[in-house]
Amino acid sequence: MNSYCVATYRCYDDKADFHKKAQSIAVGLTVGSWTDLPAAKQKEMEKHLGQVLSVDVTEPPGGGESAEGGTGRYADIRIAYPDANFSADIPALLVTVFGKLSMDGKIKLIDLHFSPSFMSRFAGPKYGIEGVRDLLGVHDRPLLMSIFKSVIGHDLDELTRQFYGQAAGGVDLIKDDEILFENPLTPIEKRVEACMEAARRAKAETGQQLLYAVNVTGPASKLADQAKRAIGAGANALLFNVLAYGFDTLRELSADPDIRVPIAAHPALAGALYPSPHYGIAASVLLGKLMRLAGADLVLFPSPYGSVVMPKEENMAIRHALVTDRLEADYGYRAPGDDGAVPVSPLRASFPVPSAGIHPGLVPWIVRDFGTDVVVNAGGGVHGHPMGAAAGGRAFRQAIDAVAAGIPLEEYGKSHAELGAAVERWGAKS
Repeated sequence: MNSYCVATYRCYDDKADFHKKAQSIAVGLTVGSWTDLPAAKQKEMEKHLGQVLSVDVTEPPGGGESAEGGTGRYADIRIAYPDANFSADIPALLVTVFGKLSMDGKIKLIDLHFSPSFMSRFAGPKYGIEGVRDLLGVHDRPLLMSIFKSVIGHDLDELTRQFYGQAAGGVDLIKDDEILFENPLTPIEKRVEACMEAARRAKAETGQQLLYAVNVTGPASKLADQAKRAIGAGANALLFNVLAYGFDTLRELSADPDIRVPIAAHPALAGALYPSPHYGIAASVLLGKLMRLAGADLVLFPSPYGSVVMPKEENMAIRHALVTDRLEADYGYRAPGDDGAVPVSPLRASFPVPSAGIHPGLVPWIVRDFGTDVVVNAGGGVHGHPMGAAAGGRAFRQAIDAVAAGIPLEEYGKSHAELGAAVERWGAKS
């Protein structure tokens, strides 16, 4: 029996026959032509032919254009692609279902359904939510991450000073900036050694374990070697710009038996791919399903609250893709040969990390929307605290404690100076 991966597209057009369009995609992206083939050849090629599963057309009320500009008439088209047509890797799947098609007018890839056969070739996150929690010894609250706020042109002494200030505030993770590449001032091995020594000094004060996600960069052929050198120097986590290097590069790093640390996926370049309603790849696929499939233990993405805003419904779709027991949603349709059951994902869940413009006053909203299996990620909310970076970290921890206790931040801040100062500066959400 054939197995299939299923792509769902949203196609915009004022006048198109969407059923004809769907058939042309199913044939054009698989066997190339069909009706012109002799019957014997059709029988031989049938196992490679794409199958149109459904075409759901939405007409705008009264016709005319949508609020976003352009046509308001669209169809959601679902097409099944035989696994026999592509190798079991994400680049092959993406080129098959959306390579050429991505250039064919107003069409967006809004969902992907991986066949059990395809998924079985992927190990997914090596640590995932539970593994990261085990490394930190924290199982009952959201985690707190902070970032270097300024890195370009700084030497090791300055970077170490910044690191210690964050660590002393009680954060669980510190990550490099995504633009911190290999350079003479802070080469990766010396940077790791210096920062991990600062982590040890901070732990003597806070009693808290900390993960440092060091940015792995350079030529693709040397990434694994650089990662292993960083780990050899003491790094206990990695940061990786996945979309610049490709999902399969992340998959190889995650699957490498000698890279025994969690990997945090940065969303750099994602804005070139997901925001348009008419083009690109949906955020839930790009930053959710594919990141988890490729092996990201933590996935950063813009929050719905801060300075780089993503609509809340897209955030929730990413969260669902990263943490649900099922990697797929209930489809409401069957692929050819599918028994209709929703496959239970064998992959570990990835930590969602909503980011950008986060301050302590937003913690109630983050926990409300994401629950406790979330990483609160802060930059300016730590470094911009009026009492310093260490106080910024403590303000976040106090905000997390207040939410857990069901106490409004303004009230909790009256007896916790760091949170009180943060609320006075940025306000608080309830």
